[in-house]
Order: sequence, then C-alpha cells, then structure tokens
Amino acid sequence: MTTYPAEGPITLKANIAAYPGTRALLDGRVTSDLVTLDFAGQKQAHSGFKAMLRESAFDVSEMAVATYLQAHEFGKPFTLLPIVVLGRFQHHCIGYNADVLELTPEDLPGKRVAVRSYTQTTGLWVRGILQNDHGVDPDSVTWVCFDKPHLTEYADPPSVEWADPSDDPVKMLLEGRVDAAILGMNMPDDPRIRPLIPAPHEAARDWYARNRLVPPNHLIIVPDALVDQRPDAARELFRMLVESRAAAPEIAGAAIDAVPVGVEANRAALDCAIRFAHQQHMISKPVAVDDLFTDFARALGA
Repeated sequence: MTTYPAEGPITLKANIAAYPGTRALLDGRVTSDLVTLDFAGQKQAHSGFKAMLRESAFDVSEMAVATYLQAHEFGKPFTLLPIVVLGRFQHHCIGYNADVLELTPEDLPGKRVAVRSYTQTTGLWVRGILQNDHGVDPDSVTWVCFDKPHLTEYADPPSVEWADPSDDPVKMLLEGRVDAAILGMNMPDDPRIRPLIPAPHEAARDWYARNRLVPPNHLIIVPDALVDQRPDAARELFRMLVESRAAAPEIAGAAIDAVPVGVEANRAALDCAIRFAHQQHMISKPVAVDDLFTDFARALGA
C-alpha cells in the first residue's frame, strides 16, 4: 500500500487524458497550493488501466465504467469519484462493410463482430443497446477480441474468440474477415463502412429522450489509501476536476450534459451500465449504485 505524506503539499501521479473537461487541468490553468498533478503523458488513458488496477501505478486515474464495475466486484482497493470525464452516445460506434454484405442489427445472431476487448466500455454500451432495443442476445454473436481483460480474476464468456494480437479490427472489417466491428473513435472514414444502427445520431437522440442519460465511458478513481491517509488531497483533487470542467465552454453551453458531476447526476447512467454488465456476464450479480461509492465519495458534488 502506498504511503502518502501526512500533511502539506502533495504530488500525485495522474493518468488523465485531454478532453474538454480536463483541458484546463492539463494545460495548467487549474492549479492548487495543496495538490500538484504529475501527468503520465498517455495520449489514451486506457493504456494505463491495467497498470492502475494491477500495480496501483497511479495516484489518480481515469477508469472505464465496465472495468470499474468488475474491479468493485473483485474488491480492488480503489475509490470511485462521481465525475465523468468521457461520455458520449454510442449508436454510431458499430459498423459493417457494405461492399461485403448488407447487415441490420437483427441479422447479428451467428455473425462475427470485432471489438478491441469484450470488457471495453464502448462494447458494453453497444451490446446493451443491441440487446435491449433490437433483441440481439450477446451470446448469439461471436466477439472477435484482441486484448485480454484488465483484471486477471475475470474470464471472458464462451462467445469470445481470440484474434491474432498483431491483427487489427479495422483491417479485418475492411478485408471482410468479420461481419461488423465496434470501433468507437477508431471508425474509419471509408465509404464502404456504414453504421449498423440506421441513422445512428437520430437513434441516439431518441434513446436519450427515452432514457435521459448519456452513456459514460470514463470516470475517475483514486487508491483507497489516498482517501484514508489524505482525504484533504482527494477532496482538493475533486475540486480541481470540477473547476477544469467548468472552464470548458463546450460543456457549459451544451444542451445535454455528457460529463455529469455527483452521484445523483450519474445514478441513471450507472444503473443502466450495471444492468448491461450483468446481462453480458461482465459482473456476476447486480450492484446498487450507492454501493459503488464510499461515504467520502457520496459527499463530493452533493
């Protein structure tokens, strides 16, 4: 367990990437006399998730929702802070190659779909939408995966097939070796690739009207040791995150809040993520949203 200075200024190693809500934190506009952040310099924060969970490599890190739900189930010593740093609609994140076949969501049973990892949070949301809105049982699809789970305690379901790690889901899709792929921000700008869910942005707006939530991808976690030994530093860190978020005009002027703060503001989204994760065998049993947060974390942003 990491031991932190008992008092005074503290430097925290941070695995946080650049988004509108974190930009002021990374570029130094948000500072603190108590907490200094030493950024790990990862362009994509998910590159550090495994090291955070297995080695406690950082004092503060983004964490994918799906992965945190598993970490909570396996009793990992991390405190979830109620602030989203990356959230987006997901309907556009699965595509197929129209030069190879025509495909609808209802055609997916029996097909092969590439995704970086079964436990990737984009996959969690896309599969949940496909199952609950289009009747696609995730177990009826073969998920062609490349990365092992971040948590060694977890075993992927039998529907997972392993690809050569040196291969690439985009290449497999373009070459017709898979029927579809969940690609998120890696969706290629190629006329052959079409969204599996028709009119995905309109579908996302309709989904929001019915569910009143934006799917969160990443929240923030800190080691339990930081909260136990230096609650003042953890509280100040949260303040800095909120201040950085407030400095982003894209967030302040948005009609829909994709990066909400506080347990209540995130309750519906987390409850939905829990339901989807249980349906997809990522967690063995549902958990109450309140049980994801400690008393310390619940008081933040209240």
